[in-house]
Amino acid sequence: MPQLDTSTWLTTIISMLLALFIFFQVKISNHPFPSNLSPKDMTPTLHKTPWKDKWTKIYLPLSLPLH
Repeated sequence: MPQLDTSTWLTTIISMLLALFIFFQVKISNHPFPSNLSPKDMTPTLHKTPWKDKWTKIYLPLSLPLH
């Protein structure tokens, strides 16, 4: 049975990593970033919800009484 030739694996792995690095650099450089970096107002907004504010119990099928 012939031996597996692994002499080109290092070249293949390094070229693959270089190609991935260049690919991600191009992807990131084409992404639009905001020009003004002013801080945003982080106060929470209150939303009116149609449901009641109290907690309700959730009944699981296993916790129901047997018939």
